[in-house]
Amino acid sequence: MELAVSLLLVCTVTFLILIFTRSRKPSNLPPGPTPLPLIGNILQLNFKDFVKDFVKIGSKYGPVSMIYMGRQPVVLLNGHDVVREAFVDNGEVYSDRGHLAFPDMAFRGYGIVFSNGERWKQMRRFSLSTLRNFGMGKRSLEERVQEEAKCLGEELQKKKGELFDPTYLLSLAVSNVICSIVFGARFEYEDKEFLAMLALMKETFQILASPWGQVFNLAPSIFKHFPGSHHKLFSNVNTFREYVMEKVKTHEETLDENCPRDYIDCFITKMKEEKDNSNSEFNYENLWVNLLQLFFAGTETTSTTLRYAILILLKHPEIQKKLQDEMDSVIGQDQDPSVADRLKMPYLDAVIHEIQRFADILPLGVLRAPSKDTTLRGFTIPKGTTVFPMLTTVLKDEKYFPDAQKFDPGHFLNENGSAKKNDAFMPFSIGKRICVGEGLARMEIFLFLTYILQKFNLKCNIKPEEIDLSPIPFRGNFTPRPYEISVSLR
Repeated sequence: MELAVSLLLVCTVTFLILIFTRSRKPSNLPPGPTPLPLIGNILQLNFKDFVKDFVKIGSKYGPVSMIYMGRQPVVLLNGHDVVREAFVDNGEVYSDRGHLAFPDMAFRGYGIVFSNGERWKQMRRFSLSTLRNFGMGKRSLEERVQEEAKCLGEELQKKKGELFDPTYLLSLAVSNVICSIVFGARFEYEDKEFLAMLALMKETFQILASPWGQVFNLAPSIFKHFPGSHHKLFSNVNTFREYVMEKVKTHEETLDENCPRDYIDCFITKMKEEKDNSNSEFNYENLWVNLLQLFFAGTETTSTTLRYAILILLKHPEIQKKLQDEMDSVIGQDQDPSVADRLKMPYLDAVIHEIQRFADILPLGVLRAPSKDTTLRGFTIPKGTTVFPMLTTVLKDEKYFPDAQKFDPGHFLNENGSAKKNDAFMPFSIGKRICVGEGLARMEIFLFLTYILQKFNLKCNIKPEEIDLSPIPFRGNFTPRPYEISVSLR
């Protein structure tokens, strides 16, 4: 009898919660699968492949659809046209970041990536200005990348034809570029402190991309009570914070305001300038979060793109050969490549664009949120609703990229072989929250890849037709499968 009464009570409370929740919802919300009380659509999703499920939902319910992760509504935008309509045509409205558990809890709204309002505007304006004008009479960003490319080349030569996984060296090289910008110095590839931070960063990304990391981010109220690797994320962030704040302390002790060495010096100088401004966002909290976010974003996405680039060229040796022929005719094998050379090599430019499109390493994009109640395609999107721009459906949109599942540099070439722009190419997203490091990332991908192909021939112990270009399964981002290469001087 008691059990029956308890079950009746639970069902009654659940029913009342459902009725109350639905009665509070705005009318005309985007369509989507029917959510369950409290847990939303979680049971209807495959924890191991959110990307595929989100794409399927868009295919079934339309380019603007909605799901519930727990009680949190999430809007999915599928396809180029609707993403552009939201983020460009209505860019001011969609200039806020949405909410994810880990960054909300770890960064508390500070920093450049997950902040909103005046804080975001000040941090973005300062960071863009510092990156663009960096050097102040010293080495330019391009020179830093060129120097690091040479260091990478020296490490590759040491391999002397042996098979090795390039992940390690590519991460070190790319990370060293951002380190020289934010910390004022590059590190030797054997530096133990440097290697420890990279290992910690890699672990953090792996956790975030894992099924547990994904579901925790989207439904923390439910999954924070479950054991799993996601609990280690916060101790990792604390370790990073201690590391970068030690760098900040050293910089303060040796600061010369008339001769800033790096991003930290520029930020500290700005803090001093605005010390009497009560509304200033230049404080230690924004500084350490900015440093951490620049370090993370400036390493992982670019190095992953380069790993995919090499794997794709191993799969298509005829493309590798054609690229090297173009380089030989334009810059030769002795002259260091420069950014200006890109315009002279349309085939290389098209291949790099196609690598970024095909690799599609951030398939969900980085979440946004409307800053006020708005409508999109006739549907109501309440203020603050998390919005995922499904970049995978943009970069694989058949309307703009025929036979989109195939790697084809022709997607970015005219009939006469010159470079062709494609509006659906947006691996760095689009609109007001486009990636702040886009310019640096494009420069690094071009210069590192060009230098490697100019100096080396790349080979693999697997036949080209047996190379699998599909990403590692069960990740929230797309990462190439492990592989080994050998290099030989040309």
